Amino acid sequence: MPLTSQVDLVGVGLNATDTLIPLAEFPVCGSKVEYRHESVMPGGQVATAVVACQTWGVRTRYVGKLGDDDAARLHARAFARVGVDTKLITVDDAASPRSLILVDGTGERTVLCRRDERLILQPHELRREWIERARVLHVDGYDTAAATLATRWAREANIPVTADLDEIYPGVEALIENIDYLIVSRDFPCRLMAEDDLRSALRKMQERFGCLLTAATLGPDGVLAWDGREFHFSAAYQVPVLDTTGAGDIFHAGFIYGLLQGWELERRLEFACAAAAMNCMAEGARGGIQTVLAIEEFMASAPRYKKPDDLFERVQMLA
Repeated sequence: MPLTSQVDLVGVGLNATDTLIPLAEFPVCGSKVEYRHESVMPGGQVATAVVACQTWGVRTRYVGKLGDDDAARLHARAFARVGVDTKLITVDDAASPRSLILVDGTGERTVLCRRDERLILQPHELRREWIERARVLHVDGYDTAAATLATRWAREANIPVTADLDEIYPGVEALIENIDYLIVSRDFPCRLMAEDDLRSALRKMQERFGCLLTAATLGPDGVLAWDGREFHFSAAYQVPVLDTTGAGDIFHAGFIYGLLQGWELERRLEFACAAAAMNCMAEGARGGIQTVLAIEEFMASAPRYKKPDDLFERVQMLA
């Protein structure tokens, strides 16, 4: 059996084939709406983050599960095109995960997902060397049991773990105990901690689970992070938004890239915000991935939103 190669980043989590349908406005219930075109592209939280990092020169590995259909072949070609080392488990006679994404005139997306339960990654399908021969592990928590095992192996090998969570999956608390950099969607902290205030929720998550960092991405309001001592806020960049699909995935990729470079937290957050903003100017989860140089040039000149005075009140309303 060949030796598993050493990489900088290994990702264990979701992939999906996205069918994007741009619309002038989101349809009202019971209406009939015509659309002009659709685009089929590879996506998925962890898969997209891994592809972005590989594009930026990071050596990566992706671990995931696919069916035996055209969608699986689309993913395989996309990984191969940029050079990702893949550990793909194929399920015969199964359809690969798919998402139908409606994008309205503001660029905001609504996602409809379909996934065969046979495609849930199981702990026994992982190999320890896939995880241990990496510098960082990234998970999204959907395959919770497998992700928990992977993070446990990483913790035992002193490998930092990042996570992109947006749902409170059964067993997610055990997973979070092994996460160092927990960066979640805006309403996740308040839902998990049964807390109305985002700042209190981020503090309580960090205290309860021992994460090095807890953070919430806030869309056009930027990102708020708690490091156990103080809060760090990074404002979003102002761009003409075409499609927000994949913005969070690219944000995580940007954070991981900065972590691997040894950057200070503030620079990691700013680079992540910039990479995510630039991705929103193109169609698809990976359509706007730019070079590191282009992102840094963008950071030097692009305008940013101001921190809104009522930021926390609006976040509480959404929680």
